[in-house]
Amino acid sequence: MKLRTSPRASAARGRLPLAVHLLAFSLFAMGSAEFLVAGVLPAIAHDLRITLPSAGAMISTFAAGVVIGGPLLAVATLRLSRRITLVTAQVVFAASVAAGLLTDHYGLILVARFVSGLAYAGFWAAAAVTAIGLVTPERTARASGVVVSGLSLAMVAGGPASALLSHFTGWRGGFWAVVVLTAVGAVATLVAVPETRAGEEPDLRRELRTLARPQLWLVYGVTLLSTAAYMVSYTYLAAFLTDATGIPAVWVPPILTVFGIGAFLGLSAGGRIADARPFHALLGGAAGIGVTSVLLAALADRAPAVVVLVLLLGITGFVLNPAIYGRVFTIAAGAPTLAGATAVSAFQLGISLVPVFAGTALDAGAGVASIPWIGAGLAVATMLAALLDRRLTRAPGPESAVEP
Repeated sequence: MKLRTSPRASAARGRLPLAVHLLAFSLFAMGSAEFLVAGVLPAIAHDLRITLPSAGAMISTFAAGVVIGGPLLAVATLRLSRRITLVTAQVVFAASVAAGLLTDHYGLILVARFVSGLAYAGFWAAAAVTAIGLVTPERTARASGVVVSGLSLAMVAGGPASALLSHFTGWRGGFWAVVVLTAVGAVATLVAVPETRAGEEPDLRRELRTLARPQLWLVYGVTLLSTAAYMVSYTYLAAFLTDATGIPAVWVPPILTVFGIGAFLGLSAGGRIADARPFHALLGGAAGIGVTSVLLAALADRAPAVVVLVLLLGITGFVLNPAIYGRVFTIAAGAPTLAGATAVSAFQLGISLVPVFAGTALDAGAGVASIPWIGAGLAVATMLAALLDRRLTRAPGPESAVEP
């Protein structure tokens, strides 16, 4: 079964439809709320009179909402219009973020964060499926890569910019900016994103049968492991740069921006490679993360080399993301909604497990310079999962039919 493409998709021969880029903008607006908290944690703790770890629970609560919300909302909205699902998720997200800003009650703020995580997951899952419905089958990985680029932009630009705004307006200022941008995105979605539907009526049993395919869970394993592999170094990059490399703290934001530049380059290249050769993107990206991580650990005290390696980490970390979504929607072509939502949850779970992996090493007495070695190990595990996926795809039998 193939998804019907809209007239807008048919008209866009050499470039992706505007609607795909609008979905990326909305993901950028909403995703900025995820990465903003880390930059204003001390201010939140001081204002609410809570400890820093308690303030940090706002991050994990949002993540829990995303992990849980993706599959559940995919099922709940299966028979609804995708465009209405997108707009509803944006409205609920904006409303829950605003509600959390209008109270000083810590418990209510956590509830608001959880609800916003649910809405964020619902939007992300629907956006990914909508994007592939707007393009021809050979461009699905590229379209997915553009949508995901909104998240990378939120990571390297939206969060820091919102944190800067919060510095001048109080910690709530950046979040109010997120509310406004999300509202703008909702209007743009309602006006400019055409409706897309599958060629058959959505069916929960078919979705669940598709989700039960072992090969699909291999791809989810690749998603979780690869995300954790590059995020473990990125998350602790500020401490790595100042403590292990000896770079002054003033240079940390520009170097984080270098990672973001690499992420955009990786997404752009990965989207084009993955449409024709998904396993080249998966294995090349995982191998690149592994090699770059090893070099980061080995050359930690050489600042020029570290800056170059940060760029390469961004490229290799994101070059495989379009291939991941391409594989999900290839395997689950007949029932993509729940499968796509679970991919979102696997991505978020990979981010959420980073403190566990890194914390284990740090608690054991290893220094921050050892963290890239964790990324290297996770990259090797990613390659093993991708190789097994490729072997199952090429083997004769029912599973081999999922690869074009």
